[in-house]
Amino acid sequence: MEFKHKSVLLKETVEYLNVKPDGVYVDGTLGGGGHAYEVCKRLSSKGKFIGIDQDEDAIKAANRRLLEFEDNIQIVRSNYYQMREIVMEYGIRQVDGIVLDLGVSSYQLDAPDRGFTYRVEDAPLDMRMDSRQKFTAKDLVNTYSEMDLYRVIRDYGEEKFAKNIAKHIAAARAKKEIETTGELTEIIKAAIPAKIRMNGGHPAKRTFQAIRIELNRELEVLQDSLDNMIDLLGPGGRICIITFHSLEDRIVKNIFKKSENPCTCPGDFPVCVCGRKPLGKAVTRKPVLPSEEEIAYNSRAKSAKLRVFEKDKKAEIR
Repeated sequence: MEFKHKSVLLKETVEYLNVKPDGVYVDGTLGGGGHAYEVCKRLSSKGKFIGIDQDEDAIKAANRRLLEFEDNIQIVRSNYYQMREIVMEYGIRQVDGIVLDLGVSSYQLDAPDRGFTYRVEDAPLDMRMDSRQKFTAKDLVNTYSEMDLYRVIRDYGEEKFAKNIAKHIAAARAKKEIETTGELTEIIKAAIPAKIRMNGGHPAKRTFQAIRIELNRELEVLQDSLDNMIDLLGPGGRICIITFHSLEDRIVKNIFKKSENPCTCPGDFPVCVCGRKPLGKAVTRKPVLPSEEEIAYNSRAKSAKLRVFEKDKKAEIR
């Protein structure tokens, strides 16, 4: 199956990135190279681009897509959590821009053998972003305690029937190991009242999202990476992050806010004594949303939000 993915908020992201021809840019979620291509074609022969992705198929697709820029780019199979170390390996101390598109690619959703979709009955329960990882969604569903399943589905899926879904999963696997996306989908359907199933979206959507997030440690990696990425930006550098659900967006919003105002002094102190200086500012006070035209062209863009942070032009290099 060919790796296909429509880059969301492409025009807006590249515009906010404010690409400098001789600059250094990093895409931490390279995918098929859609955002990367638009960045690379704006670079001069002195510019540099580093693309990072943990998905083997994405790496192959991006290498093909970006072949014409091979003298300016480095593509690395890794998690963006390792961005600082990767950049340092190439002798780079600071970058001019970073892009993160946190959505699951169309290819990953549509490829049955990847196990991300609830729309295929006989697909294996996989959901790994990185196939080198041994632990799969099948392992998670069959080994997590009922209480842990409830926590995951409630917190990461924001599913109001999380408790009943966890209960049904635990009861079903006691009889037979759950192996396919279809089996899991039917269990979830049985745990949700018929009236809700008829009027809402797909009943398995939130639970599948929750399992994927837990399996790939998506929110944990984002939370633990953002401060380092902001530190990696040079003066005036920008980071553009596209999120697809409220949990991701909340993390990005809060860390941008903290970086803009890191002071920990009590509000009644006349002057700051903690010594924490602002690192920069949020360029977008409210998230940038896709246009109606883009949503009509790509329905998966509907929930996308873009936030941008700019490093202070007088920031010290660490």
